[in-house]
Amino acid sequence: MQWLDYDTDNCSVQRTMSIIGEKWTMIVLREVFNGVRRFEQMRRHTGISEPILAARLRTLVDAGVLDTVPYQEAGRRARHEYRLTDKGRELYPILIALLQWGDRHCADPEGPALTVHHHDCGQPVAAVVQCEAGHRIGPRDADVRPGPGAHRAD
Repeated sequence: MQWLDYDTDNCSVQRTMSIIGEKWTMIVLREVFNGVRRFEQMRRHTGISEPILAARLRTLVDAGVLDTVPYQEAGRRARHEYRLTDKGRELYPILIALLQWGDRHCADPEGPALTVHHHDCGQPVAAVVQCEAGHRIGPRDADVRPGPGAHRAD
């Protein structure tokens, strides 16, 4: 296959990045994966401005990555928490892969700021790329082929 022979208008990577490609979107997802679900808690913990946080949350809700769930504290008005949908939980390997890369290339000299471990056995969590037969692979081990939605470039 010659990559340049195919149109990229319907590329899944491009479409995914239109949802999660903003810097603050991945930070919002990190917060939700780590149990921070309320707007004000996210804003305080991350330093994201209110308009940007609201926009990122709206994008994730509109895309079906997050759901809103109402809650109300005593004496306060009703508000919403943000919870991952099944679609949102599928982004976990991406977040772990970003964390791994950052730990190798961006961490402080003392090491990473946090680590992720499997709560049952205590071992570190890792994102792994493998074929369906279970072989671990890198970019030189994979071939790109046109899929059923591929369109030839004009």
